[in-house]
Amino acid sequence: MANLPVITGFGGINPAGRSSSHHAYRRLVLDALGSAEARQTRISLASLMGLLHYRNGQWQNPEGTVVELESFLTRNASVIENSTLIRQLENNLFDPQRLLFHRRLTMSARDQPLEFEIRQSQMPGDLPPGWQVISDPATAPGHLKIRVESQLDVMLAAFRNSPVNSAGQLPSGFDPEVLYASRNHPRGLQLTIYGASDAINSLGIDWQTVTATVAPDRIAVYAGSGMSQLDYNGNGGMMQARLLGKKVSSKQLALGYAEMPADFVNAYVLGNFGTTGTNVAACATFLYNLRQAARDIQNGSHRVAIVGTSEAPLVPEIIDGFSTMGALADDDALMKLDGLQDIGAVNYRRACRPFGNNVGFTLAESAQFVVLFDDALALELGANIYGAVNEVFINADGFKKSIASPGLGNYISMAKATAATRNLIGDKALRKRSFVQAHGTGTPQNRVTESQILSEIAATFGINSWPVTAVKSYLGHSLASSAGDQLVSSLGLWRYGIIPGIRTVDQIADDVCSENLDILLQHRETGREGMDAVIINSKGFGGNNASASILAPHLVTKMLGKKYGKAQLSRYREINETVRSNTDAYDDAAITGQTEVIYRFDHNVLQGESLDLNRKSMKIQGIEPAINLDIPNSYADMCD
Repeated sequence: MANLPVITGFGGINPAGRSSSHHAYRRLVLDALGSAEARQTRISLASLMGLLHYRNGQWQNPEGTVVELESFLTRNASVIENSTLIRQLENNLFDPQRLLFHRRLTMSARDQPLEFEIRQSQMPGDLPPGWQVISDPATAPGHLKIRVESQLDVMLAAFRNSPVNSAGQLPSGFDPEVLYASRNHPRGLQLTIYGASDAINSLGIDWQTVTATVAPDRIAVYAGSGMSQLDYNGNGGMMQARLLGKKVSSKQLALGYAEMPADFVNAYVLGNFGTTGTNVAACATFLYNLRQAARDIQNGSHRVAIVGTSEAPLVPEIIDGFSTMGALADDDALMKLDGLQDIGAVNYRRACRPFGNNVGFTLAESAQFVVLFDDALALELGANIYGAVNEVFINADGFKKSIASPGLGNYISMAKATAATRNLIGDKALRKRSFVQAHGTGTPQNRVTESQILSEIAATFGINSWPVTAVKSYLGHSLASSAGDQLVSSLGLWRYGIIPGIRTVDQIADDVCSENLDILLQHRETGREGMDAVIINSKGFGGNNASASILAPHLVTKMLGKKYGKAQLSRYREINETVRSNTDAYDDAAITGQTEVIYRFDHNVLQGESLDLNRKSMKIQGIEPAINLDIPNSYADMCD
């Protein structure tokens, strides 16, 4: 029997807020929550955004004045809500109305040569063609006078407005850079530290307890980004610096790698010695990493896996690239779609409209991490059970006319994920107790192709009305992290019993294939145990298709009871009471800003002398379980 990869912790940050304890999910269904849950969500967001500070047992505003909490929440409810999810681009990362570019100019000399002065330190090593250095007593000290007899080609700094002014931004005021000694880290790595810390802290189990139980080589970290780190502190700056007249730093290339989120988790969060890496697959990257982790746990090679992605694509060059492709919902297209004449009337909140009349996707930033244990370890340590990974399937598109166009691969991955779900929960539950988290980008092409796939899969498996939602309508498209957003949003259903509806769409577009589908335009209340499984669908640029079958926690608990028996499950529940209490304590502390992210720079760095090595095992100083070197020969039958 394969081991079951159980989701025992999750965390991160996206435009809806902090992921752990379902805070980000609750922002999506805020208007459908009970008053107590809605109040806690607003407090959490206000604290995250720096609008509230908890000091000396009292809530205070940023100026240090004690506030009456209920009055504050009433006055600031709209501020909190309008400063989250998709909205108009803010200028905390860059000014969208003042984007720097260089305009090429040719200056020609007519009646007389061009003459100008430059600082001597700015003089090129090789004199450009047509330049003459002339002697002039009036030249300022440290400067040279230059004469150009013909024409002079120059690049003039200029500015333009961004054609796209909607984005899924992190909550206003939240700045991961100030939460630890970030040392000019790219934003994607700042989000990595926050997201991975949130996931580890959400476990309710001290990480040292995990490492005291599991051998270091049986812990894996699969995390990365799809675009790599493209802001100025990463690859973006490495490419730009010389063209901007600046120097390339020693960090830009090193920190720009796409797998660097995994490296940061290993080196600065966990001190991990186990398997590491990332599977880069554009917008399907999270599910590719989830598949690798699930397979490792299923086959027993690993007992713990941290899976994540971090994407920070809100930089002018990435927006420019996607906009030039015609992929983004730009301002002009939104105005035309809604019949508007005034740019001020554009509702940026509704920029992303999956399966409705739409004009493109909305770029977003997000970091999401989940922690997987094998089922035996989850029971042994009393871990929280938020769900489990049944299977993840990946398929390419075959021959393509255009690298950006969809193909047949997603039919295969969705069909296999649906079949795997049916195999476990049965035909009836598949028809009545499963739903789909669609990729749902909000582009005209996606609304047609994905709806056709889902409709045909539903018909094939006898599903007459398959609930379909798409959380990009709230969060935007965070590229590599998008399926992570879908997953953590799905986990919230099994805590609060509500599937978030696609609230940005008034009606389904005429070219959407909705037969056998129930595309949810409003929230759907199902109850906490009304759904047994969700299928998460992800489609990546270039033909990277992935679909995951995720199981509900009530179903997982039932499966574990059948495998291990009532007595062991009863023992698990007793241990889990303490774990749940620890998780709740972390959540309370995080809400009030009393926690710190995990960042252990230059901490307990070990070298070769810290090893005790023999032919059968390897022991690392300070870590109890040894690494087993008695590795079985998988090909013994083929050897002499």
